[in-house]
Amino acid sequence: MNKNIYVQIQEALQKGQRVNIVTTFSGQEGRIHGDLSKKLILDEITGESIIKPVALKEDKSISFYEPIALKDRLIILGGGHVALPLCEFASKTGFHVTVIDDRPEFANHLRFPWASKVICEGFKPALRKLSIKDTDYITVITRGHRYDADCLRYILGHAQPFYLGMIGSKRRVKGLFQVLEEEGYDRNKIDEICSPIGLDIGAVLPEEIAVSILAELISYKRGSNIQRSNKNVKKNVKKNVVNSDLDSDVITYLASLKEPSAVITVMSTKGSTPRSIGAKMVVNSYGKVYGSIGGGCAEKDIINIAIQIIGTGKYQVVHQDLTGEVAESEGMVCGGTMDILIEDFNIN
Repeated sequence: MNKNIYVQIQEALQKGQRVNIVTTFSGQEGRIHGDLSKKLILDEITGESIIKPVALKEDKSISFYEPIALKDRLIILGGGHVALPLCEFASKTGFHVTVIDDRPEFANHLRFPWASKVICEGFKPALRKLSIKDTDYITVITRGHRYDADCLRYILGHAQPFYLGMIGSKRRVKGLFQVLEEEGYDRNKIDEICSPIGLDIGAVLPEEIAVSILAELISYKRGSNIQRSNKNVKKNVKKNVVNSDLDSDVITYLASLKEPSAVITVMSTKGSTPRSIGAKMVVNSYGKVYGSIGGGCAEKDIINIAIQIIGTGKYQVVHQDLTGEVAESEGMVCGGTMDILIEDFNIN
């Protein structure tokens, strides 16, 4: 496998392009140069459904389609006590987090080490510089009603994010929404705001509130059917969202990798498995890994096979059975199977 393909992917993603890797191979094992090929498809993802990795049989070969995307951007407006755990939890669950506050003591990387970006500036000028996209998630959790209102006025007057939520009591929210409508803002857009923010789990502590907010973000991200109990908010269908188990950090790692390794990718699953389609990891000849396809003894077996493939110029598809006695012997609650593609990673 040529490393340059991952450099190309990184460059395309940074340009805002959609990327699809298509890996085509014939046979359960073979040589990468001859029996397996890769190509990139850019800006050709169409339709409005959630996009998932898929392996398709085509004549005597199999083509594995992997949609790749950058992490979803979460913009947290306000650097207070709820923002702290929300930033940490969101960054750990695959969001690229930006925190904005106009107070230096509340907007710095020492306070928010998990944030990708911290902006100490007024909310409106900061939002203007960020250029809101229809794929963004925005939480309005500022220190006061006036600042919340200013943020909403700006957002409602510009491109709408995929998710917009605001903290506050039902009475306060109702009053603010009425004011915004009287000021001429589109009532349909106002009604799309998730407020009071978060799923109703009876949260009280800042960390609990952060969990309720994150749960709502994830339900939107994954297209869950969970309904809000306190508001008739219609869930958006996110156009062209990539719904894969891939950690995009693995792509970044591969783009900069300079040692012989093997790339391991979950290509298909059935039943209950520790990871889903698209999960990817990298292992070098010493057994050092980056990423995961589920952990445990099952992953260890795959790592051992991958180490043997490094430097051979070959690939292999491994069928892993996690049902019955296999899973039980490892203390696992899984009951499914996984088809895993292992490829030698050529740095030359």
